Amino acid sequence: MYNNILVEEKEGYQIITINRPNQLNALNSETIKELNSAFTAANNNAKTGAVIITGSGEKAFVAGADIKEFADFSVEEGGHLAQNGQNILFDFVENMSIPVIAAVNGFALGGGLELAMCSHIRVASTNARMGLPEVSLGVIPGYGGTQRLAQLVGRGKANEMVFTAGMINAEDALKWGLVNDVVEQNDLITACEKIVGKILNNSKSAISSAIKAVNANFTDGINGFTEEIEEFGNCFGTPDFKEGTSAFLEKRKPNFRQ
Repeated sequence: MYNNILVEEKEGYQIITINRPNQLNALNSETIKELNSAFTAANNNAKTGAVIITGSGEKAFVAGADIKEFADFSVEEGGHLAQNGQNILFDFVENMSIPVIAAVNGFALGGGLELAMCSHIRVASTNARMGLPEVSLGVIPGYGGTQRLAQLVGRGKANEMVFTAGMINAEDALKWGLVNDVVEQNDLITACEKIVGKILNNSKSAISSAIKAVNANFTDGINGFTEEIEEFGNCFGTPDFKEGTSAFLEKRKPNFRQ
């Protein structure tokens, strides 16, 4: 079905693997379109409660974009490239109704780090290296990197990483809040699956509302507190709210996956 990615169906979740190991899983236009298709299908699948995104092999999560695709682009073409990529992949992932966990194995550079940052949770292997090297090519991050990096690590550290085009290791990424946890590479997917297991115990509809509320705080023109109030109210009209409150009062575990 896909040329550049693999999709593995699990019980209640999916693992999507970018499968271009000879190119260190670099994002070309076809891969971005395939990821959009796979993420859209997962988001629309009632049986899928979360997605783990990772890269094939042991060297790279995603080692950037495929530069040869846009080396000769004009100003207009460059702007369209960034806008289209943000629309169909990076903003799309961030606003999915189910959590996306990035299993960062190895290099996450440029578009690779941007893909990890638009995911809701990031777990890195000990050999991971992360950075936005675009200024060394005469360009800046165009898939949301300048915005999300500053949100996660603060303006000063984001400026340093972008201006120097340097990489940081997994432990520094953890220290700066760029990733949630660091584990040995052999334990990476298992660690992500443990998080997924905890997610799947909870209300899918409530998690969807929580994603909207959290994202609202980082969206221009939207009051995060107002969005939280609206989504809080919306929860009262869901079957999950009835199940959750009934289970609490009856002193039993809720069954949200009926």
